[in-house]
Amino acid sequence: MKPLVQISLDLITIDEALSTAEMALRAGVDWLEAGTPLILAEGLHGVRALRQRFPDTPIVADLKTMDGGYLEAEMMAGAGATHVVVMAQAHEETIKCVVKAGKDFGIEVMGDNLGYNTMVDGARRLEDLGCDYIVHHIGYDERRGIAARGERMPSPLDDLRAVVDAVQVPVQAVGGLSIEQAIACPKHGAPLVVLGAPLTIDADAFKTADGDLESSLRMICEKVKE
Repeated sequence: MKPLVQISLDLITIDEALSTAEMALRAGVDWLEAGTPLILAEGLHGVRALRQRFPDTPIVADLKTMDGGYLEAEMMAGAGATHVVVMAQAHEETIKCVVKAGKDFGIEVMGDNLGYNTMVDGARRLEDLGCDYIVHHIGYDERRGIAARGERMPSPLDDLRAVVDAVQVPVQAVGGLSIEQAIACPKHGAPLVVLGAPLTIDADAFKTADGDLESSLRMICEKVKE
C-alpha cells in the first residue's frame, strides 16, 4: 500500500471540521477522519456534512465501537462514511457484526488495539476477525496520565514494528506522535499516517491548532509521499 495521510478532525463543530478539512485537502491530505469528539458533538450530521462537501474523499468514522456494531456501522455507512472503527476490547460478536456490516454496505473496517492486554495480540485478534486495517493506538488519557507522574510517555512507535510484523493488513500508528515520528511511520511499515493532536488539533480545547497549519500539513504530506 502506498503511503497516505489522514487528518483526524477531533473537533466539536461542523463548520470548523469543514474548514479544517478543506485546508487539509489543499495541503495534500488523502483521507478525512470524523474524530470521536465530532461524532459525539454532531453525530451523523457531521459525517453527512463532510460527505456532501467532499463527495469523493474517503471518510473514517472513528466510532470506537464496543457494542451494537452492525447498527452503528450501518448508520455511518448511510451517512457517507467509507471506514468505521471497532475496538479490540469489544466482544468477538461485536467485531464480527461490524465486519459483516462492512461487507453488506461496502465500507471497510479499522480495528483499534487501544487498551488491549498486549498490543500485538489485539492486532492479531482484529485481523483474525476480519478487520481490513489495524489502528495501533496509545490513548490520550494513558499518555497524559503517565507523563503527569513524571514517567516516560509511551509511544505507538514502541511496539509498531512488532504489530506490523504480526499482521498482513495495513497498519496506522496513532497517539502523540511528533512531526518527525509521523513522517517516519511508513519506514516502520505503517503506510497510513494519521495527523491529529497535538500536531493539527489542540487536544485540550478540541479546536484547530494555531499557526500556519496548512504549510505544516503540506510539508508533512510531501515528506510522507516522497
